[in-house]
Amino acid sequence: MRFQRGALPAVLALAAFAGACRSAGPTTPSTVPPPVTAGATVPVMGASRLTTAQLTAWFNLRKPRPSGVYSATVPVAALAAIFIEEGAAEGVTGDVAFVQSIVETGWFRFGGAVAGWTNNFAGIGATDANPSPAVFPDARTGVRAQIQHLRAYADPRAYACSVPPLTHPCADPRFHLVSPKGIAPNWNDLGNGRWATSSTYATSILSRYSEALAFSYSVRAESELILPRAVGRVSGYITPR
Repeated sequence: MRFQRGALPAVLALAAFAGACRSAGPTTPSTVPPPVTAGATVPVMGASRLTTAQLTAWFNLRKPRPSGVYSATVPVAALAAIFIEEGAAEGVTGDVAFVQSIVETGWFRFGGAVAGWTNNFAGIGATDANPSPAVFPDARTGVRAQIQHLRAYADPRAYACSVPPLTHPCADPRFHLVSPKGIAPNWNDLGNGRWATSSTYATSILSRYSEALAFSYSVRAESELILPRAVGRVSGYITPR
């Protein structure tokens, strides 16, 4: 057989990428979550719409690339998986929480009052006045604290940082400061003194989340449409000796 130089490796790479997209779930281009429309209400409680693989691909492939050095204590794929798992455990949208952590840490470059080694991905304790950022022993504990803090804001049934009502033992040192519980059931409700003082805090999170959804939607659609055509073109370069 004879192959046009470089054609087969490119198709094999595309096939692998498409396979990874398919393995993330049974969705098709028509059912991949569309972007969040401007002004749409996005609940804090609920199932994640994006998978670990989709979040990781968006983080690694989006342009432009952020400046600085990635400084989280675990690779981004492992971190995304933790967010999905911990979110599912407490009924919180872990994929949006992952995006929240991107906003909080500057794409996990950190800086300012919070350093990467603290495993504090949400600025917990990093208040505008007298900041005292929380320090967690590992990435999962830091994510767990963030998820529990989100549940305190969103779920009036989360009356205490204990089991029950939580699934896991308390990791959030500021759970008790959220009052009343359930005061911010939607991501749109955050900011203006709820979690952050910025009036654009929710918009910053949801605009990035919409970008991640759009990226996953376009990648899945392209993998379904481009791969068969690419394979067909390469098959034309294969001739018997």
